[in-house]
Amino acid sequence: MSRLRRATAADVATVARLFREVRTTCLPYLPTLHTPQQDLWFFRDRVFVACEVWLAGAEAVDGFCALRPGWVDHLYVRAERQGQAVGSALLGLAMSRCRRLRLYAFQRNTPAIRFYQARGFRRIDETDGSRNEELEPDALFEWVRPSEAAGRPGEPAWLA
Repeated sequence: MSRLRRATAADVATVARLFREVRTTCLPYLPTLHTPQQDLWFFRDRVFVACEVWLAGAEAVDGFCALRPGWVDHLYVRAERQGQAVGSALLGLAMSRCRRLRLYAFQRNTPAIRFYQARGFRRIDETDGSRNEELEPDALFEWVRPSEAAGRPGEPAWLA
């Protein structure tokens, strides 16, 4: 199992590089919209500000997850480490911290969709891609902790 740790500001460049590497390797149909410097800015000034970022790996960073209450904004695992429980460890951490999670996946990313569905996420919406910068159709998935699915009297199940 991968060692998990909370990312610090010193990890921003590593996360930005891994993001680019995984998208290039595993999602070649996505357009390259930004430079590496723009990726670095995005992660430093947006993602690390708005999200908790968690890293998986022992010596090298094999994957990362950016989460905020109720949402997984990013979950990326190095291609050669996929299928080795890295993503499961990161997603499991997110699931342990929330009663409900939502995330988007590109509709063409069938390995990711299978991964999320195997962990109890269900597709609740699809888009034509007109609202994401890649202009790639995506799908919204949701997971609700089984014990919370019905909610408690007076408390909505969606509370994070």
